[in-house]
Amino acid sequence: MPNTFEAKSSHNQLHDINEALGSGQTELAKEMLHQLQPGDLALLLESSRSRNRLDIWQLIQPDLYSDVLEELSDDVRNGIIRKMLPEKVADALEEMDTDNLVDTLRGLPQEVAQNLLAAMDEQDRSRAELGLSYGEETAGFIMNTDAITLRPGINVDVILRYLRLKGDMPEHTDTLYVVDRDYRLMGGVALTRLITAAAATPIESLMKTSEAIPASMMDNEVASLFERYNWLSAPVVDENNQLLGRITIDDVVDIIREDAEHSMMSMAGLDDEEDTFAPVIKSTQRRSIWLGVNLLTALMAAAVSDLFEAALSQLAVLAILNTIVPSMGGVAGNQTLTLVIRGMALGHVNSANARWLISKELAIGFLNGVIWSVLIASVIAIWKQDLMLGAVIAFAMLINMIAAGLAGASLPIIMKKLKIDPALAGSVILTTITDVVGIFAFLGSATWLLI
Repeated sequence: MPNTFEAKSSHNQLHDINEALGSGQTELAKEMLHQLQPGDLALLLESSRSRNRLDIWQLIQPDLYSDVLEELSDDVRNGIIRKMLPEKVADALEEMDTDNLVDTLRGLPQEVAQNLLAAMDEQDRSRAELGLSYGEETAGFIMNTDAITLRPGINVDVILRYLRLKGDMPEHTDTLYVVDRDYRLMGGVALTRLITAAAATPIESLMKTSEAIPASMMDNEVASLFERYNWLSAPVVDENNQLLGRITIDDVVDIIREDAEHSMMSMAGLDDEEDTFAPVIKSTQRRSIWLGVNLLTALMAAAVSDLFEAALSQLAVLAILNTIVPSMGGVAGNQTLTLVIRGMALGHVNSANARWLISKELAIGFLNGVIWSVLIASVIAIWKQDLMLGAVIAFAMLINMIAAGLAGASLPIIMKKLKIDPALAGSVILTTITDVVGIFAFLGSATWLLI
């Protein structure tokens, strides 16, 4: 049966610990923290105000530092590391898996990272430098170097005695990799086959060819391969087929979660590692850039409306109806944009089918334009008793829906070729296009036909 404190929600845990710290009951707070698992401690730190985190961190058992740091978001983790002595951080990082170690070092200022590398022992420094030598979001960056390797020419009995002597195996080990004298990957032996085979069975008869992942492969492609082939782990090799390490399913789950968070936060112009409880000035600075971009795009749409100031002053009804066409185009375009970005993330959209996809979305935009232009024309003609006004807004709706389909399908493809994240900037550019085209089509045709 779980103790009382463990059964409480994270909200109550945080309240109780803060209350204990505020009243000077440090030993009580420490006792509460000692009852929590690393994941719970990380959640507690991320849920605390930035000024209280160091107080909580100093009460956590030092032998849990490594596990807790692995669970923290980049912003919170880096904030804590900057306040620790390099020797203490180096001790904590020693116990980290290679992928988490590399990710932690990459997120720190260069000077801090260099000081930490200098404080590490040679083995930890070499595995960190190997991961750091590969680009972020590549297989080499996220791999672990803890793969168990075997040499050909031995039998099952020798391997099992070796494993018993070794003791613990790395987490999520389902395959042992066979390499030659130059450490080139020859194949893999499934752990389930190994423990059920006869002791005299040679390793070659159990070995199967392993699908290896190049160290330069992007992490989203790695995630797609794991999903497609239902892997639990996979070896990572360099350009000479030399074994570097392995990627496991827990790494892939992290990639999928981070990609989902990145897409969600990018649509609002935020960093996916944004600290909810960061200081006011820091949060304001981060958000101001995106707000500035949005202001510029809004001014562009306003400038188009300004071109037709005379028409708006003569027919007040145009000002009333002016928001309908851009709004419909924006919604339709974002539907297409989201669908194409998702298809690209899953590997469904590529250069072979991109042209067909754009043609399809153009056709959908045209059909939607016809349907909704007829509907809005009927509504406006009845409401305002003006057939020509209904025809004008119908024409603008048709044009903008076609533009929305074209922009929503083509923008992510173009932006990817330009190495711009479509999840980050696609929505803003699309909204600008649909606003400008919608306003220009509506007010332009109204000026021509009604004034």
